[in-house]
Amino acid sequence: METRSIMIVGVGGQGSLLASRLLGNVLMAQGYDVKVSEVHGMSQRGGSVVTYVKYGDKVYSPVIEKGEADAVISFELLEAARCLPFLKKGGHLITSTQQIDPMPVITGAAAYPEDLTSKLSAAGADLVAVDALSLAEQAGTAKASNVVLMGVFAAKTDFPEELWQKALEQCVPPKFLELNKKAFELGKAAGRQ
Repeated sequence: METRSIMIVGVGGQGSLLASRLLGNVLMAQGYDVKVSEVHGMSQRGGSVVTYVKYGDKVYSPVIEKGEADAVISFELLEAARCLPFLKKGGHLITSTQQIDPMPVITGAAAYPEDLTSKLSAAGADLVAVDALSLAEQAGTAKASNVVLMGVFAAKTDFPEELWQKALEQCVPPKFLELNKKAFELGKAAGRQ
């Protein structure tokens, strides 16, 4: 199998580490060679966080170059726009519609771009934009929007359901498991629409 590349992007504190662990577990359970690499900005201060996940028969480097990503999963709209150049032609762009103002917007030095969803769609991305934050809140906590988006991604792939459930059980603390399973199911339902 040729190597596939997935980027998981967001802002510090949105749970990209858990999302990449879930995905990595699902891929390894299917026998793929998997490489994961994180690139942090000022993640603890709300800066960009990018995680590369590559898998296939043999993966030599986790780094994803521009135009190489089969999918970009974004926890925030502006981060989706920033990572659009990495997406392959015909690749999947799954994003939350959540908007978190970066520091230049907070300080008044810049404005948050308007109508990003339309712009992403017009750029030719196979776009799925969902209100992951409200779905996570529906599941029980805003912090589960990362798992909602993994559910959306799961709906777009043919990875077996039982592997996703097993990954959730392995990666999520028991006291938060049911809540995260609900978030995952809400994301899957949104991804099928």
